[in-house]
Order: sequence, then C-alpha cells, then structure tokens
Amino acid sequence: PPVKMGRVIRGQRKGPGGIFKSHTKHRVGSAKLRPVDYAERNGYVKGLVKEIIHDPGRGAPLAKVVFRDPYRYKLNKMLFVAAEGMHTGMFVYCGKKATLTVGNVKPVGDMPEGTLICNIEEKPGDRGTVARCSGNYATVIAHNRDTGKTRVRLPSGNKKVLPSQSRAMVGIVAGGGRTDKPLLKAGRAFHKYRAKRNCWPRVRG
Repeated sequence: PPVKMGRVIRGQRKGPGGIFKSHTKHRVGSAKLRPVDYAERNGYVKGLVKEIIHDPGRGAPLAKVVFRDPYRYKLNKMLFVAAEGMHTGMFVYCGKKATLTVGNVKPVGDMPEGTLICNIEEKPGDRGTVARCSGNYATVIAHNRDTGKTRVRLPSGNKKVLPSQSRAMVGIVAGGGRTDKPLLKAGRAFHKYRAKRNCWPRVRG
C-alpha cells in the first residue's frame, strides 16, 4: 500500500526515552549531606560556607561547604542545598551535638517539635532526599522515644514516620517565592525546561 505522508505529532516527538534523559550540561553536581562518620554520630564537625551558587535546572541555590577531614590532612568539599539565611563565610556545624541554628545538620530525633527542617534523609545515611526544592520545608511533629522514630509533616502535607537518626538541615530551603511570579510567555517556559529535561510543551487535547 502507498505510504501516507504523516507528521510525528508534538506529543510523540518526545521520542522513545528522550524524556528520561535529563539535561546535565552546566550542572554543578548532586547536592548531598556529609557521609555519616564517627564525628557526626557522636559530636559535630565544623564547615565553612565558601560560596552560594546557582545550579542550572534547579530552583534552589546550592552552597559550597568546606570541611576539614577528621582523619587525614585534607579538606572535603561538599555541595549542600542552601538554607534561607546562609551566607558566605558562615560556619555550619554537622552532627549530633550541633546547635539548633539555621544551616546546621543534625539528627531529626534531637530536634524539638515544631522545628522547620529541609534536605531530610529518608533512611539514615542516604544524605538527604526530602524537602529540597526552593522554599520547601518539613516540620518535626512528634518523637517516639521507644521505637526511635520521628513523625514529620512533609511539604505536600503528608505525614511521614522517619528513623530518629536520619539527619536534616535546620531551616527552609532558599530561593522561596520562585513560583509567585508568572512565566508570562512561552519563551520563558521554553528556556526553563530546556535546562531541565524534555517535558515541554504539553499537549492538552
């Protein structure tokens, strides 16, 4: 039969898996908490915020934090999701004995109820997976000392029970209010999603 002329329509142009390929050019790197070590489990470690940087394709700014290695003579550079109120030259403390100030990282079980936290670990040691989007935060609701669990209200409003040893950063993620301003035109949406991945434009009907 004669082959009819056709057009790969816009919804199909996403291709077989192109949508799963994220655009990683110019990306700064993955933002994670420090790997758990003896110093963080029992005391605290001091880090210095070197700079606050923009990461293309991510709404929240990142902070470059430098820690002294507790075991060898060297410096460890970490990329954290910046909490609102972080600034360069600021010291952040990570560990069980860290104080409850913005930017510090400590186990959820050691925070009082009602603390606003971000960049939370779902499982102890996974280096932060929850509440990392700009302006987001979760709230510590209650502790169960017997089972070693802590209830947390997530940004979606759901409540989640986490192990009390999972760590989180105190404060809310910087870059809040990003969605208050409308994009206004297709070109801005185009550039926004160009940095993220092939998920725009969306066909409505």
